[in-house]
Amino acid sequence: MSAQQFSQERLMKVLLAPQISEKATYIADKNKQVIFCVVPDATKPEIKAAVEMMFKVNVDSVQVANVKGKVKRAGRYVGRRNNWKKAYVCLAAGQEINFAASEQG
Repeated sequence: MSAQQFSQERLMKVLLAPQISEKATYIADKNKQVIFCVVPDATKPEIKAAVEMMFKVNVDSVQVANVKGKVKRAGRYVGRRNNWKKAYVCLAAGQEINFAASEQG
């Protein structure tokens, strides 16, 4: 599937933010994967098309995980954070996304 099958407007809204953490850095080095927070109703083909369009890279595969929101308390009041979706994007050989360079440009 290519980016032409999805509207450009939708693809711009699919990716919310990159996950930057110790675990994400370890996975990026070991498995050549990049982790993104995505909208909860995003599909694997949409995520692939969005990453390819925005970062001009080739994507091999996409794995997704639904993350449950944590239960938080403020005194006697109990609430919970929103559930969200995480996407592990595996880049093709020789491909790389440099977030430091893309933020400045």
